[in-house]
Amino acid sequence: MNRTAQFILFFFLCAVTSSAQVPDSTRLPIPDPTLAVDTTIITPVDTVIPVKTIDSFSLRPATDTGWKSIPVGSPLFNRQILEHHPYFGFKTEPVLLPVSNLRVVKGKELLFYVMVALLLVFGFLRRAFPKYFSDLFRLFFRTTLKQRQIREQLMQTPLPSLLLNGFFVISAGLYLTFLLRHFGLDPLDNFWLLFVYCCLGLSAAYLVKFIGLKISGWLFNRSEAANSYIFIVFVVNKMIGIFLLPFVILLAFTGGDVNTVSLSLSWCMLAGLLVYRFILTYGAVRNQVKVNPFHFFLYLLAFEIAPLLLVYKGLLFYFSQTA
Repeated sequence: MNRTAQFILFFFLCAVTSSAQVPDSTRLPIPDPTLAVDTTIITPVDTVIPVKTIDSFSLRPATDTGWKSIPVGSPLFNRQILEHHPYFGFKTEPVLLPVSNLRVVKGKELLFYVMVALLLVFGFLRRAFPKYFSDLFRLFFRTTLKQRQIREQLMQTPLPSLLLNGFFVISAGLYLTFLLRHFGLDPLDNFWLLFVYCCLGLSAAYLVKFIGLKISGWLFNRSEAANSYIFIVFVVNKMIGIFLLPFVILLAFTGGDVNTVSLSLSWCMLAGLLVYRFILTYGAVRNQVKVNPFHFFLYLLAFEIAPLLLVYKGLLFYFSQTA
């Protein structure tokens, strides 16, 4: 082997020896990507680390010296931790609103409960006396020819008749109360007191009418005609009390056009029922007493309309004197 070949072999061995000393990158451990890299140890040369940092989110001083020695687990210990919280001011005094800023709501809760009670009473009467209601509607709409027999059956059940008369007084009293307040004829500034007076006025008017008709029938020996007239009047009153119930609810909780339309429809309904009562009572009385229609109409004005107007006039005079 010549000198040139020896030189090349020597150079090749030196190159292999130097490459064997370089570490293999494939044998190095692979870093875990889930582990966070601590960047705090990599500090630039020109960065100055402050000795003490201040939390900008805390309104309290960095050092709190108000701690007391309290046993762990005590309620006072937990309270002390909350009071010394660095972010939330649990120790601050509560904000008290002045009394003038308190909102006092006066709605129609009592009126709502009264309406619900009125519906429940009607439902109870309807379920407790189904036969009486069936006979009442059959007689009122004249769907049967056995009217005398139905009348005798109705007169033999005084309890539902009395309860429905009371229902009429309450329903009509509420309607009159809404009517007076709608037209500004309310002499009082209390809805429920006016309602009580309306109920008492209706009860007094029909009680006086009942006693007066009974006495008149006994004096003129026309008790049968007087009883027929009283029976028809109170039957129509019972139907008025039932038919007024939806209008009373509408007048209680509606306003504007709906209230006006409800009021107009209720007037039409009442006018129709009163005309129907006039026809029924005239037919019942004419079969037993010879009476002129004009004279009977004058009787209705004298004993139906005039007493109500007198009661209202008396209430106005009483309230004006006591105000």
